[in-house]
Amino acid sequence: MAKRTAAGIQADIAKGVFRPHTALSNVALAYYQSDTNSFAKTVFPICPVTLSSDNYYIFDKEDLLRDNWHRKPAYGKVDPAVLSEHTDTYACLVDQMIMGIDQIRQTDLNRRMGPRTADPKQQRAKTMAGQLNIHQDSMFARKFFKKGIWTQEYTGVDSTTPTSEQFIKFSNGNSDPVAFVDDQKTVMEESTGRTPNRMALGVNVFNALKKHPAILERVKYGGSTANPASVTLNVLAQLFEIDRITVQRSIMNKAGLGQDAKMEYIGDPNAFMLAYATDTPSIDEPSAGYIFTWDMLGNGNILPILSYLGEHGTHSEFIEGLMAADMKKTADDLAMFFVDAV
Repeated sequence: MAKRTAAGIQADIAKGVFRPHTALSNVALAYYQSDTNSFAKTVFPICPVTLSSDNYYIFDKEDLLRDNWHRKPAYGKVDPAVLSEHTDTYACLVDQMIMGIDQIRQTDLNRRMGPRTADPKQQRAKTMAGQLNIHQDSMFARKFFKKGIWTQEYTGVDSTTPTSEQFIKFSNGNSDPVAFVDDQKTVMEESTGRTPNRMALGVNVFNALKKHPAILERVKYGGSTANPASVTLNVLAQLFEIDRITVQRSIMNKAGLGQDAKMEYIGDPNAFMLAYATDTPSIDEPSAGYIFTWDMLGNGNILPILSYLGEHGTHSEFIEGLMAADMKKTADDLAMFFVDAV
């Protein structure tokens, strides 16, 4: 083979017949999670706010649910009804993520004139969006989906005679998840006037429900040889009579930088939650929780992604993402949390 010269290589590049050794443009290994795995925004409504912190009103259910009508006395009048109110606060703190681009390395990649990966700005923006889902799900798990958050908390046991704050684990064939959830819905309805319309399941709880004999017994006659009955989220929603059921499938590496990876589900896979929540912010309905979001730059964008050049001499560019949210428990009596369900 004739020795290649710089001039010859340049000529081949100009003709489009030479391709330098570089990375493929049609395949890469990137462990992005599906957006459908993110659960934080599927349970409680997002409430956009114009101020980073402020008050919101709470009207006492005791006054709203009392019969305040009385017989009018002759020539007189009844006492005015009392409607007590107070306020609570939210506070959205700003979180930030920054990723860099080495312009010198990027220049080298551009000049190769061969196939290369997508625009680095787009790639980093996509990474930030995926990281935002992880961050929000992690916040949700800390604020709502763990022990010690809700007053109405129950623990699963293997005993068939659980106490008032216990229940038979769904992995135990002697349990009846549908009857148990119905009982808990009735408890909430009697004390608040609201029936739970949200159910968040840990992955192991969902898996146990799909093969639970009490549930399979209820759905087996809905199948055929060609289309056997299966337990899906839609089937569970119908059985439990819940408007929305979600499974907390998103994962994250819980190890620090430089440590061995520690991949785990973000939400407790053995727990589940029942709650009442509105679809959108409301002044006429209560909600167990809200996700307050603040557009810190004042442009209505709750996830601004910006770019800027690095300091002189660094030959670098940075992509920045911002978010400000407060995930807040707003009605403690409108949620129930169940640990060790399996």
